[in-house]
Amino acid sequence: MKFYKYHGLGNDYIVIDPADQSGELSESAIRTICHRNFGIGSDGILLGPIQTEKADFSVRIFNPDGSEAEKSGNGLRIFSRYLHDKKRVSNKPFTISTIGGMVESRIHDNGLISVDMGIVSFDSNKIPVTGPNRPVLNDTIEVDGQKITYCGATIGNPHCVIIRDEISPELAKQIGPKLEIHPNFPNRTNVQFMKIIDRSNIYIEIWERGAGYTLASGSSSSASAAVAWQLGLTDPEMTVHMPGGKLNILVHKDLSITLKGPVTRVGEGLIDSEIFRQATRIK
Repeated sequence: MKFYKYHGLGNDYIVIDPADQSGELSESAIRTICHRNFGIGSDGILLGPIQTEKADFSVRIFNPDGSEAEKSGNGLRIFSRYLHDKKRVSNKPFTISTIGGMVESRIHDNGLISVDMGIVSFDSNKIPVTGPNRPVLNDTIEVDGQKITYCGATIGNPHCVIIRDEISPELAKQIGPKLEIHPNFPNRTNVQFMKIIDRSNIYIEIWERGAGYTLASGSSSSASAAVAWQLGLTDPEMTVHMPGGKLNILVHKDLSITLKGPVTRVGEGLIDSEIFRQATRIK
């Protein structure tokens, strides 16, 4: 099976064209392909382009645990770069359909890729978050007996944003897994720990649903930026800093998000069917 690998600020994805797919891309196969030791290794798989009448292209996004993600900012930029490399698109805007909604993407002359991610909502029913219908802004959640103030958001996929004066990878790895599966989030959640640097810069550490600790995330950047702007902590245009690098984010008045950043092509190759013989041992 042919594959192409790219990364966006260290957040890496494998692209598989359904035309090159041999056999079912099962949950077990996805876990094997994404495994850092037993497979190719990645933060997820992008399966596309898939034929659709809703947009120019469609893509399915899979997490390394085999679950399907609604949307991924870095994944969409990577898929856009793949389409450009295959000469399927030019520098003109084009649309991509995901199960988390439609986006518009564009390859710029300087090599950066921008994606109009859609509109962020803080509505508890849309995220979803349990309890009465409300904007989930500065709510309280309890983890290990500790009360944590957070904001909930969705841009097609769920996010839990926690603002702290000091953040670290250790904090994300310690609390992130517990918040991901917290019963307040029926569909689990992505988790961001955010530090406000100034009106134009924020820093986030990320625990990604289905993937774990992640160096960068486009949807996490979008949700965090929207929270920071909604709370009046930043201007609408800002740089989101992450361990893997920086993304530029613009929060529009209607809370729609445009993100822009680089994508790096890693390489391509063939996945040998032999790796799937051990798939039952990989969890």
